[in-house]
Amino acid sequence: MAAGCAVGPDYARPPVEEPSLFQSGGAGEPGPTVPTDWWRLYSDPELDRLIASVHASNQTLRQAVARVDQARALARVAGSFLYPTITADPSFSRTRYSGNRRSTITGLKVQTGRTLNDYRIPFDLTYEIDVWGRVRRSFEAARAQAAASADDLGVVRLTVETDVAQHYYFLRSLDAQAQILTETVVSYREQVRVLSVQLRTGLVSPIVLNQAQAQLQAALAQQRDVGRARADLEHALATLCGRPAPSFTVAANPLHEAVPPTVPPGLPAQLLARRPDVAEAEQNVVAANAQIGVATAEFFPRFTLTATAGLQSADLSALFTWQSRAASVLPSVSIPIFEGGRLRANLEATKAFYRQTVAAYVNQVLIAYGDVEDALTDLAAFADEVGFLREAVSASQNYLRLAQSQFKYGLVDYLIVIDAERTLLANRLSLAQAVNHHMAASIQLVKALGGGWDPSENGPPR
Repeated sequence: MAAGCAVGPDYARPPVEEPSLFQSGGAGEPGPTVPTDWWRLYSDPELDRLIASVHASNQTLRQAVARVDQARALARVAGSFLYPTITADPSFSRTRYSGNRRSTITGLKVQTGRTLNDYRIPFDLTYEIDVWGRVRRSFEAARAQAAASADDLGVVRLTVETDVAQHYYFLRSLDAQAQILTETVVSYREQVRVLSVQLRTGLVSPIVLNQAQAQLQAALAQQRDVGRARADLEHALATLCGRPAPSFTVAANPLHEAVPPTVPPGLPAQLLARRPDVAEAEQNVVAANAQIGVATAEFFPRFTLTATAGLQSADLSALFTWQSRAASVLPSVSIPIFEGGRLRANLEATKAFYRQTVAAYVNQVLIAYGDVEDALTDLAAFADEVGFLREAVSASQNYLRLAQSQFKYGLVDYLIVIDAERTLLANRLSLAQAVNHHMAASIQLVKALGGGWDPSENGPPR
């Protein structure tokens, strides 16, 4: 009967408003679960290799795994208090009593000293009878904290995986920009060479050559900056993969054309089971709710059973005989009478912390909804932007071709050619950046939907 009683509130999930569908996209129907190896949707062997390296060597991920192991071990520690504590404490003492002492029985002075041996092999048992559920609520809180730690591992793993994917595609975007600038620099160098010859023959003025040289130097500066950015990004990718930057390289692979995979967002209510950060926030609420029960149980008497059984003898030869047995049982009760308001203040603090976790949980759900809406909005916007920029690049190529043709026949000033070249370069670079943003938005949608997190893998310890 005592084991069935546990003070404090039983857990109930805090209510959260659940929209019927996402405004920025989706068919308003349940979507399929994102696969655990979600990165394979992008069909890129190099990305697969990088993610495998992350799983094997990322140090942030290893820290999170160790935190899970620690939390689960602490949960087992909390669960151990559900059972009695039994210890064996063998001891031996040899005591020499003074010959000038007074007898504790007669009060008279004894005539001789005495040496006594005492051999003891006791087995001690201590057990708190969990009448009010204090121990069970503590175990419930520890299990929830262990589950939250496991969910946090899911958050860390998904964050690292998506960071690697976004870094990788950004790297490929920089490769595309570097290729565009390399082609442009070659073209500009040839243009400066031709104009230098034309200047010596009097066909053009010095101002035309200066304009071409300035344009070449600006392109060289852009090329150098892209190279610097790529090196820095490669170093960051090395850290994510758990590799030293000096020995880590990713081969150049320009990203000019890419179509991200389709990932249906499903319904907003599905996020409550998809996102590891939402699950972690809920487990924090479970733990805080259980701690209210622990704090409430402190107001009630605590029943403890202490028992000792074993062997005791003055002679080692007689220690293991039936006459050497000894035992004692000491049930006790501790009743709180006056604590100076400490118990009530502790309960109020625990309830306040519970309200904090509820607010954090609701806020995390709202953040999840916002993340998906942002990703869907960005995905659609960047898809349109890529289409517009492709048309802009095509028009810019025609613009440059016509400008060069008309300048050749003296119909336009060289400034028109300069403007056409700058326009084409800017639009080509913008297109490469937009393709990267489109891929990044797709990866962000995967992350917003919880990636390949599987809640069944993160069950609490028994």
